[in-house]
Amino acid sequence: MPKTRQLYLDPTILVRSFGVTLTNTALIPPHAPGWHELIYATQGVLTVRTEQAAWVLPPHRAVWIPQGVQHRLEMSGTVALRNLYVRADIRPSGWAPADCCVVNVTGLLREIIVRTIQWSVLDTRKPEQRHLIGVLLDELKVLHSVPLQLPAPKDERAVRFAALAASEGGASTPVPKLLRACGASRRTMERLFQEETALSLGQWLRRQKLLQSLKLLAAGQGVQSIAEELGYQSTSAFIAMFRRELGQTPGRYFQPE
Repeated sequence: MPKTRQLYLDPTILVRSFGVTLTNTALIPPHAPGWHELIYATQGVLTVRTEQAAWVLPPHRAVWIPQGVQHRLEMSGTVALRNLYVRADIRPSGWAPADCCVVNVTGLLREIIVRTIQWSVLDTRKPEQRHLIGVLLDELKVLHSVPLQLPAPKDERAVRFAALAASEGGASTPVPKLLRACGASRRTMERLFQEETALSLGQWLRRQKLLQSLKLLAAGQGVQSIAEELGYQSTSAFIAMFRRELGQTPGRYFQPE
């Protein structure tokens, strides 16, 4: 039996890990039924996509993916990917988020991730690893989610609108022009986005620009240039939006907490 398969079946192994460093590429990470996943990058900015939504992660955020959710990773620049897989049948239940979400990575959680990558797995038969499992579960219980999710619409017109808004130059294209290209009125598109994403069209566009700005900031682009590219009338307007959504200025956001 392959070693990877043995790790899936061994009941004493409660946590596995996956680490790789890639540049400007896409990846579908290894996954198996019965394992939750914590997706984290110690370096670079990572985009995580599922059928329902997309998330953009700077180095002090992670995405929690419950068991069974298919996902795809996209690397912006050089990304040091460091993922943990946690058995879903650990008792007691209720120790982790039930839905996909972006979470803050504390200094302690980061060190747990790095150490687990070094060991490859956490095995209850080894005292030092058994102790770390307990600390990890305590950290997972208090994960603090942050609003970095961009829900994906399903209606064909809304999907086209989202694709156009995300395309090069789309962020600065007037909304009426995008609506005409999709063959829908503002009222219709508002209804579609509210029903399918639980966000108004304006809220969804702000969230889309926010996530795009994280990629650009990580690439070293200046705040003024980003504001212009995303169609804001001034740098201060962009900074105000950023602070309103994430509670920090763009410059402060990428600093470890």
